[in-house]
Amino acid sequence: MERSAPEASREALLRVHAENLVDSMLGPWDREANDAGILGIDPDTFMSPGSAKAALHAAGAAIAAVDGVVRGEFQNAFCAVRPPGHHAERARAMGFCLFNSVAIGVQHARAAYGLGRLAIIDFDVHHGNGTQDIFFDDPEALYVSTHQMPLYPGTGFESERGVARNIVNKPLSPGSGSAEFREIYAQSLLPRIEEFGPDIVFISAGFDAHRADPLANLNLTEADFGWITGEICAVARRICGGRVVSALEGGYDLGALAASAAAHVDALCEA
Repeated sequence: MERSAPEASREALLRVHAENLVDSMLGPWDREANDAGILGIDPDTFMSPGSAKAALHAAGAAIAAVDGVVRGEFQNAFCAVRPPGHHAERARAMGFCLFNSVAIGVQHARAAYGLGRLAIIDFDVHHGNGTQDIFFDDPEALYVSTHQMPLYPGTGFESERGVARNIVNKPLSPGSGSAEFREIYAQSLLPRIEEFGPDIVFISAGFDAHRADPLANLNLTEADFGWITGEICAVARRICGGRVVSALEGGYDLGALAASAAAHVDALCEA
C-alpha cells in the first residue's frame, strides 16, 4: 500500500523543535536567500525554495505512518522521504536535516495515542546527534545507535548515556562489516530494546553504512539491512504487536541506496 505524505502541522513541529527554528526554516527567503534562492544553513546544508515544503512532507509522512500503524491499517510502514532528519536538534538544523521526522513521529504517537514508551533504532553510518539531543533527558524514550567513529558529526560516544541510560551508542571502527554489526545488535542492542518494552518502535533507516557509499568506511551490504530489519520486527512482534515506523535517513550511492532500501522494505513486508 502506498500513500502520499501530508504536510506536518506547526503544532506537530513545535512538540519537538524550538519556535525560532521552526520559524527560520519555514520563512527565511525574502530576508536571507541569495540571488539564486539558496540559503546556507551550515557548510553542508543548504535550502532551496522547495526545501521547507519537502521537510514538512517528510515530517508529515512519519505522522501519517504512526496513524496507520496505531490504527491497525497496516502493521509497519516505511517513509521514503527527503530530506533526512536525525541530525536536526531541538533548536538547530544541520547535516542535511531541517526537521527531525522520526522525533516528530514519536511525539505525535504520544500526543495522539497516549503511547508512552518509545524506542528508536538508528543504523545510519552517522550518529543521530539530533535525535539524541531531543530525547537525552526523556527516560521514556530509548535511542540506540550504531555508527562509524570517528566520523561526522563527532558525537555518539558510549559515555553519552542520557538521563536514565536511555541513550545507547555503539560506535563501529572504520572497516567494520557484517560480523561486527550483527554481533552488536544480537548481543547488546536488540536485548536492550526488548528489555525496555516500548509501545512502538521507530527506525532511522540510513543506508550509508553500505560498502559502496562514498561518505564513510563501513562494509555492510543490503543483506545486512534486510537482516537487522527482520530482527527489529521480530522484537516488535513480541513486545508491541509488531508496530514499526521507519523513515529514510542517509544513503549517497544511488545503486546501494536502492538495493538496501528494497531489502529493508522486503523485510518489513515479510514481518
